[in-house]
Amino acid sequence: MNFSPRRHRLAAAASLALLACATHAQSSDPAAPVSPTPAIERPAQSKPAARPRPAAAKEAAEPAPLQSALTADLFYEILMGEMTARSGDPGSGYALVLDAARRLRDGKLFQRAVEIALQSRSGDAALAAARAWQETLPNSRDARRIELQILIALNRISETVEPLRAEVAATSQIERPLLMAVIVRNYSRASDKKLAASVVEQALVDELKSPTTGGLAWATVGRMRLNAGDASGALEAARKGQEIDPASEAPAALALEMIDPGQPLAEPIVTRFLNNNPKASPDLRVAYARALVENRRFSDASAQLQTLTTSRPELAEPWLLLGSLQMQARQDAAAETSIKRFIELSSSPKSGAGKDADDAADRKRGISQAYFALSQLAERRKDYAAAERWLSRVDGADELVAAQTRRATLLARQGKLPQAREIIRGLPERTADDKKQKFLAEVQLLRDAKQFQAAYDMLAQASAASPDDGDLVYDQAMVAEKLNRLDDMERLLRRLIELKPDNQNAYNALGYSLADRKIRLEEARTLIQKAVQLAPEDPFIADSLGWVEFRLGNTAEAIRILEAAYKTRPDPEIGAHFGEVLWTSGQKDRAVTIWKEALLSDAENETLQETLKRLRVKP
Repeated sequence: MNFSPRRHRLAAAASLALLACATHAQSSDPAAPVSPTPAIERPAQSKPAARPRPAAAKEAAEPAPLQSALTADLFYEILMGEMTARSGDPGSGYALVLDAARRLRDGKLFQRAVEIALQSRSGDAALAAARAWQETLPNSRDARRIELQILIALNRISETVEPLRAEVAATSQIERPLLMAVIVRNYSRASDKKLAASVVEQALVDELKSPTTGGLAWATVGRMRLNAGDASGALEAARKGQEIDPASEAPAALALEMIDPGQPLAEPIVTRFLNNNPKASPDLRVAYARALVENRRFSDASAQLQTLTTSRPELAEPWLLLGSLQMQARQDAAAETSIKRFIELSSSPKSGAGKDADDAADRKRGISQAYFALSQLAERRKDYAAAERWLSRVDGADELVAAQTRRATLLARQGKLPQAREIIRGLPERTADDKKQKFLAEVQLLRDAKQFQAAYDMLAQASAASPDDGDLVYDQAMVAEKLNRLDDMERLLRRLIELKPDNQNAYNALGYSLADRKIRLEEARTLIQKAVQLAPEDPFIADSLGWVEFRLGNTAEAIRILEAAYKTRPDPEIGAHFGEVLWTSGQKDRAVTIWKEALLSDAENETLQETLKRLRVKP
């Protein structure tokens, strides 16, 4: 996970300054000997410095060549070298330019010799020029950086230990984080990633021991290990980095990328850093909240965002994320407040100051997302006029298509289904996927309006034209279930399993259908267990498993499974099942509590309403 795309872009840009090199060169001589061509970049045109450069950067400056050393003979030699290289003999041109570079002690001529070698696709010659540059100008960091790039491109990774160690030592503390990011990026090109990880660790041996640099250095080693497929080694590096420098964010950022149920030791590294560093980067806490959402830990994610919006209320992004989670939890009033706060902050003139085009585009997309959310909140309270007003504020070509789709849904909710279908049919079709999405949107309008036969007929016709389209088969099966055409539904779901054996939804839907009808329960459990294997973290599939265990009479196991699913995702349908199992087992007070929560979430949920009606319960 990249916890901060903006930081990633900065690191990539900074590499132009930290590892300044020549540009990629195309071969001008097809007959020239072929060697790997390193990915070398032309030095960036630096902007005027806003503050004095660090001392290390000054010390690394290359001495200017003496202009008086350029004699007529040398000038002629350079000219002939260029002409020879351009006329199809890069080998001879390279020798002339390299000789002139040595005699003039001119870094730009050495760099030109490297470029000519690359044009001839001779990595060894380019490396020889870079090393001659270093011998002639021992203090040139450009020479060392180019040597590193070429060695990596030639896959001579073991030879990079000393030049890399020297480059790290020559880099100021201010530039060090950016250099580490560049190291990881460049060494990821190595074919032997385990060797690359070992070499980087050897080069950083001094930094790994220092309380000042240890956190960042260990995180760099950890990323190299992660690139090599050594997740446990990467986690150990993150742990060591945090141990030597608890204030460093780098080990926590590395651990954040590894948060997963299969890596239980990663998350404590993140939480320890956040708890012990109140002024930790907001980007890290937001990324942690996103990771929690991905793992469906919505309440934990909300807690992180509440902390951030309290400590840094001027930041816009956390408010939108928090509002989205509050919407999901049906905390509509709080969600509306949070989302409106996001719009206020994002629309402020200060929010656009000093931002690049990507930031402006991200901000615009975020505001459109906020308008959609506010429209949905208005729709929930059946204030369709307000919902339409929010949609009218959405701007942008892609967003306008989504806005029109939402308008169609609003019309359908108000009983204006023909007008809604016309809006969907009028949407543009730029690609085949656009056409399919329009079709599915119209089908969904029919389903929402309970026009199941019309939806089924549309899907059947489309599926006949595209019999291997799994999406169409699944949707047709779900509509068949609504029409009580259960044999048809089973046939379609088995067809989908044939088409896509790894489609967990097909196994889950078929297994749940059998369990709900109290037939072939052992087969139903086998089907749902297969779905669990394919998607072990899905709470809805867990709900199906709990339901089939209940049908089989395993009440205690059903309660255990359903309780965990409901805790992960307090959805009203899961709550309906969980409550029924509790009610049947005699835990009626607890069942009523669960049902009341589910009603607050969605009082119109069909499964919930059917359950309460069947059991004759009014929570």
